[in-house]
Amino acid sequence: MKVESFVKILDADFYTGVPDSQLKALCNYLMDTYGIDPQHHVIAANEGNCTALAAGYHLATGKTPVVYMQNSGEGNIINPVASLLNDKVYAIPVIFVVGWRGEPGVHDEPQHIYQGEVTVKLLEDMGIESFIIGPDTTEEELSQKMQEFRKLLADKKDVAFVIRKGALTDAPKVVYQNDYTMTREEIIGHILSASGEDPVVSTTGKASRELFEYRTAKNQSHKYDFLTVGSMGHTSSIALGVALHKPKQRIWCVDGDGAVLMHMGSMALLGANKPKNLIHVVINNGAHETVGGMPTVADDIDLVAVAKACDYPHAVCVDSFEDLDRQLEAAKNRDALSFIEVKCSIGAREDLGRPTTTAMENKENFMDYLNTL
Repeated sequence: MKVESFVKILDADFYTGVPDSQLKALCNYLMDTYGIDPQHHVIAANEGNCTALAAGYHLATGKTPVVYMQNSGEGNIINPVASLLNDKVYAIPVIFVVGWRGEPGVHDEPQHIYQGEVTVKLLEDMGIESFIIGPDTTEEELSQKMQEFRKLLADKKDVAFVIRKGALTDAPKVVYQNDYTMTREEIIGHILSASGEDPVVSTTGKASRELFEYRTAKNQSHKYDFLTVGSMGHTSSIALGVALHKPKQRIWCVDGDGAVLMHMGSMALLGANKPKNLIHVVINNGAHETVGGMPTVADDIDLVAVAKACDYPHAVCVDSFEDLDRQLEAAKNRDALSFIEVKCSIGAREDLGRPTTTAMENKENFMDYLNTL
């Protein structure tokens, strides 16, 4: 189905969400049509955030908003759906558009498998009636279902469209870029050169994939690294848990701007605990690049100021390899929690692979290595 037809049938004038590769056609359509426009389209920090934002839109206008997300975000919406939107509380109607990663019978990455199995069930458990849209779904079928859904929305209930792979087509081409020159893959190489045999916890998406391929290219062991293939936004908290219980061992956290924004409260937790052995590196390209390149707000805020406000003892921003190497070495040699924001270009190799070890193998190898320290 053409994405333009999908949007016309929904007939909404406010969209908010977190980008997803399965919904790239919709995301590109919204960016091409509206860009980032507070009146019509806002990319939020996390899915709970955009659900609440949608509720505010309804309170102000009386209209029905659309919230889009990957199915991994269902966990983030459970609280606002159950205690804010539900018709036993404030009865706020919302149309959810959910990208179905890990659909049963469709090959996908390990972090999506279980989430894919429970995607529709979670919606049912939240009292949200859903309709699955696949590549063969017709406009007539969608229009008929939307007529049924409008009755539910009029009764102040929430509904959802679950989008299968390849269901939405004919998106406009949108180019996402910035003015920075350092690539993420090169930045990760510099970080790993500095970290040596120290344990590294890396964030979800292309960062972990590039880290894995760097180790392979350098014939280095993968035992040093915990690749957080899911749980976006929680990498620094994982690293904190390791650092607090391995206080004599330096721990590195390789994070991303979208992940940091998704659960920024983790920075407050790090600053409050001040693990002296943790180095928190945030690679900031101002984009949700792994799922298509749509923008985050990270290029418009001062992450160093956020870190300092969270009471990190040391926080800096770099945009050159010379400064990066100097700050990595300084962090490595100090006995204090350190924060390094690295400005990064958008883009990755088209032939970038994926880890060849399973998530379980990664966990066990990493734990075995930690036990030797």
